Amino acid sequence: MSDRQQRAAELLRAAGVLPVITVDTLDQARALADALLEGGLTTLELTLRTPIAIDALAMLKRERPEIVIGAGTVLNAENIRASIDAGADFLVTPGTTPRLAEALAQAAVPAVPGAATPTEFLALRDLGFRNCKLFPANAVGGLAMLKGLAGPVQDMRFCPTGGISAANAAEFLAQPNVLCVGGSWMLDKAWLAAGDYARVREASAQAAAIVREARTA
Repeated sequence: MSDRQQRAAELLRAAGVLPVITVDTLDQARALADALLEGGLTTLELTLRTPIAIDALAMLKRERPEIVIGAGTVLNAENIRASIDAGADFLVTPGTTPRLAEALAQAAVPAVPGAATPTEFLALRDLGFRNCKLFPANAVGGLAMLKGLAGPVQDMRFCPTGGISAANAAEFLAQPNVLCVGGSWMLDKAWLAAGDYARVREASAQAAAIVREARTA
């Protein structure tokens, strides 16, 4: 699995900011993906929270092949199979049961399992995972948790998600054990309800700039 974990690290670091999107229609998926791309964000996490999600994932991989897409809210082996069949580049979970962890370890694409405690991260590490999602990041300690994990699990890297915003993203990205941050602040619900994808594009460009500045600091 080490090659898939290396690939996971490469994908997350290249992303810098991982927009977490949930879509209700294929047209919305296209519009959101285009706005993110135009803003400079080329990787996204598409959550499996709506009936259209798998169809949207397959459509985007077919019509926007330049986008790197992680299937998010993966909860079971069925989700894994459907996501891979649809063309997902990687898999992301909000949390990881032992059964789900075993299935992710055997998956044909890179996986970024979610966890919230040192014990959970150590269990994932035992299975070979080195790149994980810290979720819900701020609720479980945020920066303090990441700094605390840096000592005992020095070979693990994280994508904190949950409570990340334009105001604190740079501070998270400055942590040596953070590959990228996940969030939806560039996808404000009011903008989406109004169909204001220009605002999404502008916020995405600002997020991309945060990554560039953090990487050159």
